[in-house]
Amino acid sequence: MAVVLEGRVAIVTGGGKGMGEATCLLFAEQGAKVVVADIDRDAGENTAEQIFEAGGEAAFIHTDVAEEASVAAMVAFAVERFGRLDCAVNNAAVLPDMKPLAEVDLDQFDRQLRINLRSVAACLKYELRQMLTQETRGTIVNIASMSGIRPQPGNPAYIAAKAGVIGLTRSASLDYAPKGIRVNGVAPGAIMTPMVEAAFAAMNVEVADYAAMVSLFNRLGEPREVAQASLWLCSDASSFVTGQTLAVDAGYTAS
Repeated sequence: MAVVLEGRVAIVTGGGKGMGEATCLLFAEQGAKVVVADIDRDAGENTAEQIFEAGGEAAFIHTDVAEEASVAAMVAFAVERFGRLDCAVNNAAVLPDMKPLAEVDLDQFDRQLRINLRSVAACLKYELRQMLTQETRGTIVNIASMSGIRPQPGNPAYIAAKAGVIGLTRSASLDYAPKGIRVNGVAPGAIMTPMVEAAFAAMNVEVADYAAMVSLFNRLGEPREVAQASLWLCSDASSFVTGQTLAVDAGYTAS
């Protein structure tokens, strides 16, 4: 199979675990130089080490996507280390809230919006600024959620944030397609990641029971299956695609 990202430079936020880790590893396999960005230093460094051990190129930067200065430093680090920025996957997020709107803690609501939505806007701001300086522009993928398309009860802040990510994706695509930059999204369904496992534990939900409700395949997805969608959207194979959010959800949002 062709190495579709040969020589390209990619940033992946939340690259230490779950879908972010899988995306970093897959992009490196496909020839990218990967900047692993995460607030969890140990997890991020572990992802970078896995890439090194497999013969790839990677660099870790400690990043708090909730802080604009940290996001700006992340992009500057990528350019200083590898000379440019060709791809970005804005994946970092926190667990959904667990209460209906009448019971919501507005401080927690604000935290959800800050990390799951505002951080994507910050990442887009600095990634786009860098790509605009380059002769060959770039591609950006924002990780949304099936909940942003087909809401579930009990997590209004998460739903609002992820629906907002889809809106940001469309907005950015309109502004920057004429400048040669593609912006798309991926809306994962129920994917077996550490974050989802923690949510199941908090809700006292059995994996098999949940899978039967949200997956036409009666199983949860794997992080690499989501990473494959991001890879396609960052590759030349999707060169005529922008402003779209691809659901990787075993048919949940179509049923």
